[in-house]
Formats: sequence, C-alpha cells, structure tokens
Amino acid sequence: MSATTLDVPSQEHTWPYQLLVPAVPSTVRVAREFVTAVLIATDHAALVDDARVCVSDVVANVVQHAGVPNLSVQVDDHCDHVLIAVCDENPHRHPYLRLAGEDEESGRGLALLQSLADASGLSLVWDGLEVVGKRMWFVLR
Repeated sequence: MSATTLDVPSQEHTWPYQLLVPAVPSTVRVAREFVTAVLIATDHAALVDDARVCVSDVVANVVQHAGVPNLSVQVDDHCDHVLIAVCDENPHRHPYLRLAGEDEESGRGLALLQSLADASGLSLVWDGLEVVGKRMWFVLR
C-alpha cells in the first residue's frame, strides 16, 4: 500500500523493514519469524516474545476477518523501541475489544495485545482522496 497514514506515532529516525505476504493461515508463522529476525538483527531480542504474541494475534485477525488477498507487516526500529504494524486493504472491518467466555478459544487477541504493548492503535490508510485500508500498530519498549 503506497498511501499515507494518520494517527501513528512519529516515525522519525527509524530503520524500516517490511514484509508483503498473502493473507492465508500459514502467514501467521511467516510474520512471527520475520518479526523475530528483525528484532534480533536490530538488537531488540528482549522484545521477541511479546512481539511474537502480538503480531500473531493481529495477523490472524486479518487472515480470518478482513477478507483481503494480502497484508503487510512493518517493523520500524527506533533506538529505544520498535513500532510494529500490520496493514491490509479493508478499511471497513476493524478489530474490536470483546470479552471472551471461559470456554471460547478465540476473542482475546486485542486484550492480550493491549496488555503487552506500551501503546497500540488503529490508523486508516488514505491514498490522498479516500480511505483504502487500515493499519493496526503497536509499540514495544
């Protein structure tokens, strides 16, 4: 997606990494491995465990609910933190926080992400004229 985003933490002084992949179930593992490799390569190995959980949940949500052919995973390396985002081209299906029942196997991803991340949010992606997608992002320190 070559578009502008709104409401995202400042991205000055970053080293960006990006992965474009099909929105299929096996992408969850690919995204986890990509983020792991970037964090190790950029001396943020202490963030790997939390990042793997968060990116898995966000990517799985896109795969299951967004109805898009592909998605991208972005990692911006800042000195004291990383900004990780999962982008897709469906601006109409947004993740939402819900209370999952004890016997439910899904529905806890966003709450888990919010408990692990230092900040998180959803930004709409614009092409200059209209909304063309969304970007679920989170910050880890």
